[in-house]
Amino acid sequence: MRLELISFPLCPFVQRSVITLLHKQVPFTLTHIDLYHKPEWFVAIAPLGKVPCLRLDDDVVLFESTVINEYLDETFLPTLHPSEALPRALHRAWIAFGADAILDQYQMMTAQGDERFAAASRQLFEKLERLEHTLGGAAPQEKARSGGPFFAGEKFSLVDAALAPLFMRMEILHALRPLPRWEALGKLRRWAAQLLELPEVAGSVMPDFPEHLQRYLSEKGSLLLRSA
Repeated sequence: MRLELISFPLCPFVQRSVITLLHKQVPFTLTHIDLYHKPEWFVAIAPLGKVPCLRLDDDVVLFESTVINEYLDETFLPTLHPSEALPRALHRAWIAFGADAILDQYQMMTAQGDERFAAASRQLFEKLERLEHTLGGAAPQEKARSGGPFFAGEKFSLVDAALAPLFMRMEILHALRPLPRWEALGKLRRWAAQLLELPEVAGSVMPDFPEHLQRYLSEKGSLLLRSA
């Protein structure tokens, strides 16, 4: 089976699927497109006009990172989802939670007005602080992991693949401009550090990714850079 993942180089949702493919050691081709000038062939195969899309044998196309990763997990070993229904449902819920946080992060990174920046920042950090609070929580519905370096303890999961792009960008932003609320999230930052050391996470972006992200934010007029 030939797998082609269609990408925009800075997209965190594409990165979720790249991490999963690399972790499973599945051969694939990565094709970058310009989302501001979408090629006609991409428009023809992408129902939502967004990346990632996963093309299988030049025939079937899957879209949406969560769907792509679920397919990869059901098709290639090792399995990254829990085998039992309730833990698996909880993992899926936190993956969806992570997608919302990524969107908040993007709004914060690209906000050009103080009010929009403040609103996006507030929404993002409320989510991150909620996640920090749930790590190791006592209630079954809140217990995110059990003392290990990853979301589910010692085993890397699809939740880790889903949140690693968010954490990577948080660390880059923190280096550009200190973010005290991120600095205060000790559990999340330790989890992030473990993820960012993994070859599949480090190798999921171009080597000069921080510079590319900073240049993109500069072009967007990001308040994060203006205040650096």
